[in-house]
Amino acid sequence: MTQAYFSAVLDHPLDQVWSLIRDFNNYPAYIDGVSESVIEDDKRGDEVGAIRRFCYLGSWIRQRLVDHSDRQHSLIYAGLEALPYPENDGGRSPAPVRYQGTMRLRPIIAGDRTLIEWSVALDTEPADADRWQALFASWIPDWTDSMARTLARTRPRSS
Repeated sequence: MTQAYFSAVLDHPLDQVWSLIRDFNNYPAYIDGVSESVIEDDKRGDEVGAIRRFCYLGSWIRQRLVDHSDRQHSLIYAGLEALPYPENDGGRSPAPVRYQGTMRLRPIIAGDRTLIEWSVALDTEPADADRWQALFASWIPDWTDSMARTLARTRPRSS
């Protein structure tokens, strides 16, 4: 097992950030490259056990909502199928990975901002751990930046 972790400060109140991500089906609203998302079996986007199927950069991915807490402003999701390594540099591609992600928000009182912590635990072949960790370590900041851009576009106007 290895883990990719990223944290950032978002210049938006915790309630605004949580309202964007709390619905597991809201991925297309804040992750660039996600063109579509559907919750299977008529479950709600905040219902533990809900499965989202989404298209990310042309590939369909399925994930299950493992835990969801409005009180702790956190959610945990797990990939249902092993994820194939997306890049092929002509060398040996790493074996597909199983993963579980956690998104956790914390209030920053000064400035009414939000700390986001996003981690992904990766169940990889030992020889592939470094490549998978590096890939997710590059993706998570991109996803967080995408979220920040979305929040900036939806910032409430001051009067």
